[in-house]
Amino acid sequence: MTVALFLLPCLAGAAAFFLPSDRVRRGLLLLTAVIHTGLTGAAWIHPPGPALGGWLYLDAPGLLFLGITSVLFLAASLYGLDYLRKENWGRREDFEEGFLFTNAREATFTGCLLMFLATMTLATMSQHFGLLWVAVEATTLASAPLIYFHRHRRSLEATWKYLLICSVGIALALLGNFFLAVASTLGAESHVPMLLSNLIDRAETLHAPWLKAAFLFFLVGYGTKMGLAPMHTWLPDAHSEAPSVVSALLSGALLNCAFLAVLRIQQVCLAAGQGELGQKLLLGFGLVSMAVAAVFILRQSDFKRMLAYSSVEHMGILALAVGLGGGGGFGALFHAVNHSLTKGMLFFVAGNILAAYKTKSTADVSGVIRMLPVSGVLWVAGFLAITGSPPFGAFLSELIILKSALDQGRPIVAAAYLFLLSVVFIGMATSVLKMYQGMPAVPAERAESPEAGGGPIGPSTESFLAIAPPMALGFAVLVLGLYFPPLLRTMIEHAARAIAG
Repeated sequence: MTVALFLLPCLAGAAAFFLPSDRVRRGLLLLTAVIHTGLTGAAWIHPPGPALGGWLYLDAPGLLFLGITSVLFLAASLYGLDYLRKENWGRREDFEEGFLFTNAREATFTGCLLMFLATMTLATMSQHFGLLWVAVEATTLASAPLIYFHRHRRSLEATWKYLLICSVGIALALLGNFFLAVASTLGAESHVPMLLSNLIDRAETLHAPWLKAAFLFFLVGYGTKMGLAPMHTWLPDAHSEAPSVVSALLSGALLNCAFLAVLRIQQVCLAAGQGELGQKLLLGFGLVSMAVAAVFILRQSDFKRMLAYSSVEHMGILALAVGLGGGGGFGALFHAVNHSLTKGMLFFVAGNILAAYKTKSTADVSGVIRMLPVSGVLWVAGFLAITGSPPFGAFLSELIILKSALDQGRPIVAAAYLFLLSVVFIGMATSVLKMYQGMPAVPAERAESPEAGGGPIGPSTESFLAIAPPMALGFAVLVLGLYFPPLLRTMIEHAARAIAG
């Protein structure tokens, strides 16, 4: 089952490049998402054993993040069906004569989307640090064409920045792998294989100075992909310029893969008795990320960039929680679930708003509740959920993290944490509520139409596939604030014990 979870989207992605029919290609996308989610659910109930000599294994942290990825991808696939149907791809004559694909852009989009799922799946199950590095790098290569999807100057700039900055980060992570290999060789009579289980079992033999150096390079390298400040500069552009269905996966799934890579090396450091260094660094990067996000969210004029900076904030919350130790690990993993579901919901709704208003400027969007009644309600509900308001699940996870800070005797950290959460709430409320209220303005291209008349316009039609996925994700986050499913709680508890050593 472990190998099948990776091979399924990988083979489907390869096939998508050559299928002649758009309808068949979209059906393959949805079918793959459904089967992948079913296999992931089966793995949650009956965890599979190691594969390929232990290089692939779904332990509790991997299963948790794989579950998040699979559910979010299923929602993105449903939303993507409507998105692909509405997208104006251009005429067949616009493509090179003799080209084999009926629709080159859609083939690239669907194929890369499925490859993106395959690489993220591989990252969650990789137990060898070298293979983990390959998987995280592969996520960059698979997702870059998705960011460049619209093929204009801004998307090209965002893609270039994404590739350049993340490549520098992944190069630093490669150095971390080299340093970890040195640490496993110098401190032991024989070389320790770079499998997570081997390194943890023989952690006391690892050479401490080289292990600390490895952690620093892993944290900066994978922290770049995770979106921790000040290495986050690729994230606002990439999330803002990518299609909303891709932005949801970048924010809700990809960042988790990089976070898992950081957790892996922290597991080794804890087993080796060097966990204090990692906790201090994670705590510092967490607070800095929250502060940077808070500054840029205030008076943010682009609502998709606002959501991107919100992702920087929440990655900071995850790092801070792990850095606190104790119950912070449980809070971090629970918060990762809440953040992924809520951010997916918000990016889907942002896509609906962008499609209706033809602009990402918060100043040009008003009266969403009148023009898009369902999306308007979901927009405000998503804002309340992502800012940790009751009764949504993020309120509980952020409360657990706050309690952990107080239990660890860190009142200053707790005060800074609350202050930054408040600033983000105020900044997002200013933009979200302004967009929600008032009378809807006519989008520029509709204002030129004689039927529009230059005045206020009535509600727009919202298709089922455009509102059902964000509605389902929003309902899930609401349920997590009122009821904790036993299976999910058990999985998070097991994962928290694993990352806490």
